[in-house]
Amino acid sequence: MRSAAVPLLGTAILLCALVLLVGGTKPQPPSRTTYLGFDANDYPGDEALPLLRKTFAFTGYWLGPPPGAKTTSWLGKRSALQKQGFGFVVLWNGKLQRNLKAAADAQQKGKRDAEDASKIARQEGFPPGTLIFLDIEEGGRLSPSYHAYVKEWIDELARERFRAGVYCSAMPVNEGGGVTITTTRDLEDQLAGRKLVFWIFNDACPPSPGCTFRGTPGAPTDGGYAGASVWQYAQSPRRKEFTLRCAATYASDGNCYAPGDMAHKWFIDANVADSPDPSAPH
Repeated sequence: MRSAAVPLLGTAILLCALVLLVGGTKPQPPSRTTYLGFDANDYPGDEALPLLRKTFAFTGYWLGPPPGAKTTSWLGKRSALQKQGFGFVVLWNGKLQRNLKAAADAQQKGKRDAEDASKIARQEGFPPGTLIFLDIEEGGRLSPSYHAYVKEWIDELARERFRAGVYCSAMPVNEGGGVTITTTRDLEDQLAGRKLVFWIFNDACPPSPGCTFRGTPGAPTDGGYAGASVWQYAQSPRRKEFTLRCAATYASDGNCYAPGDMAHKWFIDANVADSPDPSAPH
């Protein structure tokens, strides 16, 4: 009896092992590589770059004045940043909705902004195919005129041999009656076949971990939009109404600072992307 049971038991063990190998376990997907980046309205200065490069793979680069400013301090700094090994997210400040009236006016302004951004990008040495993000600060549903403006931005950049992106909100806005909308979804619904790359902002905790740089805070798509290539997950200064749960990750003055910046010289916004150079041609 025992001599007969041993081979049967061995056969059973072998069959179980085969089941586990063939169908009992699912192959694990490869881990996703992500990269940290920072952006700031003001160029932090050449002396800041070695410290910032210890944490960040890429940086924002304003081709024109950022919101609330009349000039940009980033022009002429591409070479210095490249020497430190930084990639880029190239930015152009978008119009406000109140400044876009009829669709024809919006289209004209979209064309002019794309022309100006392209001209400066070439002057700064960015090659054809570079991705330029239109900064859209206002969240929620956009007006028909604004959609006309964005479409012309996309089309004119393509004529100028650049690619179009937008920096916009992935945070839901309650429109009443149980209806919510995000700017990402609103834009996506209006593209009419056009290609647009999304750099989203969502600093609400969660999904944001706050001002933290341990490893990476997740993938760009963890910010609330499945089509995101870049996610800005922390802003300076922090917005108290959205960051209560992660307030302790920010400095006492409410800003976000890079590791090693003990003197708090350069406050930043923090980002994560799928690429170390999100605006690079491909």
